[in-house]
Amino acid sequence: MTSKFKIVTPVLVLLAAPAFAQEMDAAIDVNGDGMYSFPELQAVDGELTEDTFTVMDVNGDGLLDAEEVAAATDAGLMPMADG
Repeated sequence: MTSKFKIVTPVLVLLAAPAFAQEMDAAIDVNGDGMYSFPELQAVDGELTEDTFTVMDVNGDGLLDAEEVAAATDAGLMPMADG
């Protein structure tokens, strides 16, 4: 791995992070932390279960980031994203 690659990669990740945050719906992300919690999602979709949320929460941190939301949407686990 070249030193240029070691420097460029973290910069690209940092530049991409705000783009992910912009994809989060402010009407759902009521505390504005850039992630969705179970209570935030359940307020939008009362049928969402903790079991389904746990499946969507791939990294197990109790919150859904933009990548987890995208994956859950693609998998059809987030019906509230259907519009």
